[in-house]
Amino acid sequence: MVEAAHLAGPRGRIARWVESRFVQNAIIALIVFNAAMLGLETSAAVMARAGTFLKSAEHVVLAIFVAEIALKIFAADVRFFRSAWNVFDLLIVAIALIPASGPFAILRALRILRVLRLIARVPRLRRLIEALLRAVPSIGWIVFLLMLVFYIFGVMGTQLFGEAFPRFFGTLARTMYTLFQIMTLESWSMGIARPVIEQFPLAWVYFVLFILITAFTVLNLFIGIIVNTMQEGVHADDVKQRERIEARAHAERREMLATIRDIRDRLDRLENRGPPPPSS
Repeated sequence: MVEAAHLAGPRGRIARWVESRFVQNAIIALIVFNAAMLGLETSAAVMARAGTFLKSAEHVVLAIFVAEIALKIFAADVRFFRSAWNVFDLLIVAIALIPASGPFAILRALRILRVLRLIARVPRLRRLIEALLRAVPSIGWIVFLLMLVFYIFGVMGTQLFGEAFPRFFGTLARTMYTLFQIMTLESWSMGIARPVIEQFPLAWVYFVLFILITAFTVLNLFIGIIVNTMQEGVHADDVKQRERIEARAHAERREMLATIRDIRDRLDRLENRGPPPPSS
């Protein structure tokens, strides 16, 4: 976002206008409208009736997005690139400017990425993404733990059930894919576990233990870390907001005390002058 408060002159006025609530709400509305248009373009019937209008409207919306980015860059200059959200906005709009023909025809499907600009526009979505990014280091260790569990159970499953069920457990790769299906709880019982248990009665221990470790423990750690990170982010925002309020109140008190001292000094000077001399 452009720091309009720290800019003066024409750049400051442009920055304040671009960051005003009216303009930002209009951009959000255009993003939603553009997303709806891209969805309508997937319908052959709609394109046959209103294809020309949709394409023209898309060009107009894209021109507005480009103008908004250009005004922000002009207003903020190099400061524009200090914000990761500004760079994200720029990349999303830049993708839409790449010619979607010839070898770049596949990039036409990437136009829907403009909807992601909502993340940079809506503060709550922005906080959610920032919380997810802060949780990445901890999530990385959980992924490592999950891969370790997958590898252990993958080797065990291949050795135990590989000969009898080569389709599901014939190789380590097949076993790990089967374990992923079991972790998602999709057709794991009737499709995989019960046929194996019919031939290996104690195989239920393998499947139940794997589900308890992955679906009910490790995956819940993901949720716990994300929720905890979001709570920490909300607490940090509350602390910053409280600090800003206290700083503003402190500045107002200092200004009030300075005004009181100025009034007192003026009264002291008036008293020191004494009464005017009597006229002759």
